[in-house]
Amino acid sequence: MKKIFFIFVFILLNFFLVNISISKENNIYKKIDLFGEVLEKINKEYVDEINQSESMDSAINGLLQSLDPYSAYMSPEIFNEMQTETSGEFGGLGIEVGMESGVVKVISPIDDTPASRAGIKAGDYIVKINDTQVQGKSLSEAVDLMRGPVGSSIELTIRRRGEKKALIFNIVRKIIEIQSVKSDLLEKNIGYIRLTSFNENSAEQIEKKIKDLEKNENISAYILDLRNNPGGLLSQAIKISDFFLDNGEIVSTKSRKLSENRKWFAKKGDLTNGKTLIILINYGSASASEIVAGALKDHKRAIILGENSYGKGSVQSIIPLKNNGAIRLTVAKYYLPSGKSISEVGVSPDIEINEENDEFRIKTETDNQLNYAIKLLNG
Repeated sequence: MKKIFFIFVFILLNFFLVNISISKENNIYKKIDLFGEVLEKINKEYVDEINQSESMDSAINGLLQSLDPYSAYMSPEIFNEMQTETSGEFGGLGIEVGMESGVVKVISPIDDTPASRAGIKAGDYIVKINDTQVQGKSLSEAVDLMRGPVGSSIELTIRRRGEKKALIFNIVRKIIEIQSVKSDLLEKNIGYIRLTSFNENSAEQIEKKIKDLEKNENISAYILDLRNNPGGLLSQAIKISDFFLDNGEIVSTKSRKLSENRKWFAKKGDLTNGKTLIILINYGSASASEIVAGALKDHKRAIILGENSYGKGSVQSIIPLKNNGAIRLTVAKYYLPSGKSISEVGVSPDIEINEENDEFRIKTETDNQLNYAIKLLNG
């Protein structure tokens, strides 16, 4: 009797689960029908004639951007532009941008570019490009507005935290050439390495810089400057972290796909032989920068100095579509050795030092963060 009862319960449970599944599918189809109805009403009733193809693109992009700021739709034209190297015909400003609440947000200005020289800062909101309001436009549309011939000027209207009035910047577009690694010897005993992005050869360049600096017998400490570094290749972040570690986990990724769940570990061999290390970060330090800073902080291998980092701890994949366009979709999240996620939280500094004023420029006399790090290392 008990056996019959359990079989009955099992059948009943499956019946309910199947019905729930069918109900969910019916709800989705109802929503698709509703979307079609709304589109039809807009096409017939809206005061101006609309381009239905553009409306559908906006709807697709809206769906993706409702997931997170980094997922987006790329039309065939934009996807083709992304794949094709520019040949000097177009220039840029030198800023990494993202989307937040429908507004274009500066993730970080790149060193020695028109944007950084003009005074654009990480965290700035671009509200107007020339005479065009950015609110309501997709990220790719806003980026397209910022492109233009080399030598041509553009006016950006910026909203900045702590500033009551909008700021206006006139910037001349230039070809952006990025040298991702720079090094220097400070105070005769401090090795200074600045990394502005995680490119294919960044780890190779940093390894060479460290080995060159290690030839100086006076070197007692290092400063790794990751400020305004928007990130780049995960593989480079892992290699660069490994240069300062002898063992332990560096980073892990977690996804809905089990095959995407991975962990990376350091190999033996600290290139600096355990010398004191300070890492400089700010709000413009994102993604791969946060992996390096977070891993070395968790292992207590480095002192983190500056401001809280951006908080971009996710992995995006470019997925081609049948129409020759593509979607950029978040497929996994990064986790630090401590198990913490970087997403929307970032890496907090051990010693918080904020930029002193608007005249602040990295590695100049106005760089109070670097000056503090040097004084700290010299006791």
